[in-house]
Amino acid sequence: MNEPIIHRVFSYGTLRQTNVQNKLYGHAVETVADSLPGWRLDWIEITDPAVIAASGSNRHPILRRGSSGDAVEGAYLQLSGAELAATDDYEVSDYVRRIVTLASGVEAFVYVADD
Repeated sequence: MNEPIIHRVFSYGTLRQTNVQNKLYGHAVETVADSLPGWRLDWIEITDPAVIAASGSNRHPILRRGSSGDAVEGAYLQLSGAELAATDDYEVSDYVRRIVTLASGVEAFVYVADD
């Protein structure tokens, strides 16, 4: 029996890729389109070989605080506790997990720059 979906994680990058989801969770997960106001998209270079192997790239997007007019498009994933733990393991130390309110009013975790 599957663990119930209890966590939402907003993704603006590699977590939306089916190949990454298959590697992390063993299957594709449901995503719901949404956006995150007040943040802007930037890019970093990833050096972790396992993350590069999973995503197929060493260049990943990262969020940084923006102005009130900024917003980042993406989608939230609906994850079990085990899937959230796998996501924490996937994200490198450049990212920290925060709770945010998306444009739809849904609260979700998001991985942003550890500035």
